Amino acid sequence: MTRRLSVLFLTLAVPAAVLAQASAPAPAQATAATPANPISTSQSKIYTLLSGVVVAAAEKMPEENYSFKPAPDVRTFGQLVGHVADSQYYFCSSVAGEPKPAGDIEKTKTSKADLVAALKDSVAYCSKTYAGMTDAKGGEMMKLMNQDFAKLTVLSANTAHDYEHYGNMSTYMRIKGIVPPTSEKTGPPKK
Repeated sequence: MTRRLSVLFLTLAVPAAVLAQASAPAPAQATAATPANPISTSQSKIYTLLSGVVVAAAEKMPEENYSFKPAPDVRTFGQLVGHVADSQYYFCSSVAGEPKPAGDIEKTKTSKADLVAALKDSVAYCSKTYAGMTDAKGGEMMKLMNQDFAKLTVLSANTAHDYEHYGNMSTYMRIKGIVPPTSEKTGPPKK
């Protein structure tokens, strides 16, 4: 009998408590003011963070490692940097409806200085595209690779592509004994 009462209590009381909590007003929480374009603003913030670490990785890798590749059938570190720059121009110019401003960086540039400069230029170009995006414009459809996509989805693809290749860059750096920017220790020293 006691067991039945326990089961009955759990069956009735727990859901009732959950429902009571759900219908009770939520405690006041401090929230940031919602920007006028929360989706595109958030996407721009993510891109800014990511592009910063991609540039930091390109700057941190020594010049002598720009020709390094861990296997014969993959890009060198320098080619990764050039590929990211080329791709950013591709995605962002497509969204902006402009001709691609630069091209073949991956195939034409080999020095660290030239590749880092090209990467920074592509980030500056894309940053303007992200900054000019609104949620309404982000919902406009466009063609990319013979498919219809929302403009903000294309910018998200650029961000995802950059993350993919930052992962490659980080692996190359680790193989060479270099700590990638996102793994560097930050904050106050431990006591």
